[in-house]
Amino acid sequence: MGGAARGVGEGRGRGGGGRRWRAVMAAGDGDVKLGTLGSGSESSNDGGSESPGGAGAAAEGGGWAAAALALLTGGGEMLLNVALVALMLLGAYRLWVRWGRRGLGAGAGAGEESPAASLPRMKKRDFSLEQLRQYDGSRNPRILLAVNGKVFDVTKGSKFYAPAGPYGIFAGRDASRGLATFCLDKDALRDEYDDLSDLNAVQMESVREWEMQFKEKYDYVGRLLKPGEEPSEYTDEEDTKDHNKQD
Repeated sequence: MGGAARGVGEGRGRGGGGRRWRAVMAAGDGDVKLGTLGSGSESSNDGGSESPGGAGAAAEGGGWAAAALALLTGGGEMLLNVALVALMLLGAYRLWVRWGRRGLGAGAGAGEESPAASLPRMKKRDFSLEQLRQYDGSRNPRILLAVNGKVFDVTKGSKFYAPAGPYGIFAGRDASRGLATFCLDKDALRDEYDDLSDLNAVQMESVREWEMQFKEKYDYVGRLLKPGEEPSEYTDEEDTKDHNKQD
């Protein structure tokens, strides 16, 4: 009798503990197998069927499963709330970066004008290489550069093209070769007119793409003249028409 009682007790302990472990593991995997946990026909370790005491263990195991499921559900809701709060904070930060800093910058520079704001819009004209070099941002506050035979006023981008800027090497020069070959060294500059005839098809396509980008962002002010080429005469009407196209 005592042995039978011990057998029942051991069966209850083994059955209940095993169910608790599987319930917790299943809950951790997000897949609680309630049908298995509630079954009363599982065999015990000694090969016999479970005793009536095992049913109580099964019920107890089911309780553990329900508790694990409730914990998992509550944890999921908490994680969802945390994720929503994080997204809201991220959105607020992006708005601050986009608009707040603009306001701060406007307040800090309220009494200062950028070089582009203080200079009148340049009238359309053509340039030789020597004339172009005068507009390098050091001898003249206006900054010009040429791309694929077109001259652009990049003064409003002075933080990039001023002598101390990351692309200052192109100020007052023909930047075509440097942009096509992704070279920021003096090797990309030519003291003579550069017809770019040695560039391959891919590099020339890159030059044309850069030209289009500069047309969209900066004022086109004229052509870069080839040696011996005469400058064009632009009327005020043509000049105004070109500026209106860019605006």
